[in-house]
Amino acid sequence: MREKSYDLDPVLAASSGVDVHAEKIRNRSRSIVATPVSKQGGGGVLLSVVVPVYGCDGCIEELCSRARLALIGMGVSFEILLVDDRSPDQSWSKIVAVYEHFPEVKGIRLSRNFGQHIAISAGLAAAKGDYAVVMDCDLQDPPERIPELYSKMQEGFDLVLAKRVSRSHSAGRVFGSKAYFLLMGRLSKGTFDGSFGSFSILSRKVINEFLRFNEKERHYLFVLRWLGFSIGTIEYNHNQRFAGKSSYSLSRLIQHALDGIFFQSTDLLKWIVTLGLAFSFVGIASSLYFIFSYFAHGSSPGWTSLFVAMLMCTGAILVSLGVLGLYVGKIFDQVKERPLYSVDVMLEHDDK
Repeated sequence: MREKSYDLDPVLAASSGVDVHAEKIRNRSRSIVATPVSKQGGGGVLLSVVVPVYGCDGCIEELCSRARLALIGMGVSFEILLVDDRSPDQSWSKIVAVYEHFPEVKGIRLSRNFGQHIAISAGLAAAKGDYAVVMDCDLQDPPERIPELYSKMQEGFDLVLAKRVSRSHSAGRVFGSKAYFLLMGRLSKGTFDGSFGSFSILSRKVINEFLRFNEKERHYLFVLRWLGFSIGTIEYNHNQRFAGKSSYSLSRLIQHALDGIFFQSTDLLKWIVTLGLAFSFVGIASSLYFIFSYFAHGSSPGWTSLFVAMLMCTGAILVSLGVLGLYVGKIFDQVKERPLYSVDVMLEHDDK
């Protein structure tokens, strides 16, 4: 596959105090293959921390400082990968700044906004560690709990998930999350706990298996659950957001939920079949009733009942076609076989 080198954006570099000329020289000696699959590991790095970044320019410096302190305290070799999902704020310039300041930091800038779960995939593909921690950029996941995740991993688990015993989200969002995961459990005949987020640690075996997935519409936790490896858990308190506001609006949350439903289950199609059979049964029963009524009592207008029945049937048909159309659309997106993501810039120190 063809390799391509990338130059640093001079405007962003200048805003963060970076030596543009020196940065260009370094970047000319670097290259990256924009592919979702990578089996690295064994590169002298024990622990990779993957952080998808969007709308978090006020958190990045604090995040890196606290994560470094926690990792240095563990006495292990590590790297911190900050994946800019084409954030509209100054996140990339902040990433460039911490990259210049901390030798363990790497920066990846995607060519456009691909979404949180694709950004996580891009970070895992670039990770060199034998283990990878995934966490959000807003510091609601405390970096100080990374040692506990790693310690739990040493008990023989393939991955460890962090469970939020308290949540700082609004009551409406918490309720919506519980309802969504309850629905997902019904659809997939499994159990989904909405108390878990992306804060987790994976072994290299799990990372490599995760990267074999090529679904465009993916959910990080659903993929991990599907893989079926042994899972450990720890509990932690979900912090308030360190700075800024969540990028997940109500419409984005709904879209995210729909993507998860269509990615995880085809039971909606079975429900459509059941709905069709139910309407057919009602239609047959109604026909028999009207035939009997005609011979017993003579003809009756019944326009209201006929009109209501037509509306119900038409609505059911339109809903069914809509669900089928959504599934067909997902299939269309998948069979185009476009790359999972595209990398615009990658910052990596020469000695890492």
